[in-house]
Amino acid sequence: MTPRPDHPRLVLFDVDGTLVDSLDHIMAAMERAFAARDLPPPSRAAVREIIGLSLEEAMARLVPALSAEACRALAAAYRQAFFDLHSRGGADAPLFAGIDRVIAALAADPVTLLGVATGKSRRGLDRLFAAHDLARHFHTLQTADAHPSKPHPAMVLAALAETGVRPERAVMVGDTTYDMEMARAAGIVPIGVAWGYHSPAALMAAGAQAIAGDPVALLDMLD
Repeated sequence: MTPRPDHPRLVLFDVDGTLVDSLDHIMAAMERAFAARDLPPPSRAAVREIIGLSLEEAMARLVPALSAEACRALAAAYRQAFFDLHSRGGADAPLFAGIDRVIAALAADPVTLLGVATGKSRRGLDRLFAAHDLARHFHTLQTADAHPSKPHPAMVLAALAETGVRPERAVMVGDTTYDMEMARAAGIVPIGVAWGYHSPAALMAAGAQAIAGDPVALLDMLD
């Protein structure tokens, strides 16, 4: 990790749907978790809509009739299913093509700090970043373990405090409406990506100031 610059800017990234294509992994764990609780599995379209939320909030949206206690139990079943799938040697979610070059280029910029604001757990994020050798590039990692679910701004505010960056010098890059709403609530610039799980139209409606069609376009925007 490089030293903090005197007048830094902060680029925060979502993870699932922005850095990595994790939908297949999430679907596999969802199917196991719902089966373990004797529930019919959610559709792929429904799961796309809740990616980015904290697990308990995601389960409440997938099955609105469940009690809070049942949502917690379903979330726990998901965590166990995800762990079981990976403990048997399953491959980690792949980076979207070109994202590694975006991160490397931004990390080499002497005024740029990188961070994460994700609905993943810290354990899941650490595993993913170790698999892709990404942790060394990031200065702040904000996960669902310590914060309310997106779109609450807590993760962004914590990242700003940790890095000492002013809100007007920060952007949030994400693929869901929750990312855009979180950025707006925290007073930073929301930038959407077109390769993730919510549509560009939905991202613009949620407040995105720009939509990157591919990683090269994203890097140009950030430059």
